[in-house]
Amino acid sequence: MSRNIRLEIEYDGTNYCGWQVQDSGKSIQATIEKALKKILREKVSLIVSGRTDAGVHAEAQVANFKTGSSIPLNKLQLALNTFLPKDIVVSKVKEVPVDFHSRFSAKSKIYRYMVLNRSYSSAFLRNRSHLFSFPLNLRLMRQEAKCLLGRHNFKAFQAADKTERNPFKTIKRIRIDKDGDLIEFQLEADGFLYNMARNIVGTLLEIGRGRFTKGDLIRILRSKDRGLAGPTAPARGLCLVKVKY
Repeated sequence: MSRNIRLEIEYDGTNYCGWQVQDSGKSIQATIEKALKKILREKVSLIVSGRTDAGVHAEAQVANFKTGSSIPLNKLQLALNTFLPKDIVVSKVKEVPVDFHSRFSAKSKIYRYMVLNRSYSSAFLRNRSHLFSFPLNLRLMRQEAKCLLGRHNFKAFQAADKTERNPFKTIKRIRIDKDGDLIEFQLEADGFLYNMARNIVGTLLEIGRGRFTKGDLIRILRSKDRGLAGPTAPARGLCLVKVKY
């Protein structure tokens, strides 16, 4: 009888070409599937909540797979963390109903983006944050960000995508917090278009530094024109924090 196994995974995406299996480099998906094949002695395909790009990290990515193996869950977790490299860790293993689907069962996702707002880098945060040296008007950034809350067409913040996707998404929460030189953006939505989170952050940073002014963000959103929005913030500052079901 087939079992449906759900994994919760944390990873540092620095050394990977992203989640999805690609010919161009080492992916997180391929690395985990290779380890599973060794343990289960069968080929499995991971279904993920959402693909992350090259350099993007995760604290609690969710993926599931079907298997005919009867291996106990605690032994599966131990074996996976033995075979996997140190920058990928399986934090939870759970058996779920057969109809559970990591992507389609998800209600919302939370992403965090870290900005180091100073003139020099950090030895510890160089792969986890975006160094941005311009002074930022956080009050204006927070004020402008409110117009993104709710259900909108986010085509203005969507990078070119090979697949045509529904551009309507619902942003449930946006927070911008500051702690010393670190600025943390947190976005929760029912789904994200390709590079949507990074494009929103890149646009908010341009507002904060004064290249866009009050009222520009709502105009950009309504335009549905990616060319009017700010640059894509670098991948290294982005982390998938949680997937809600």
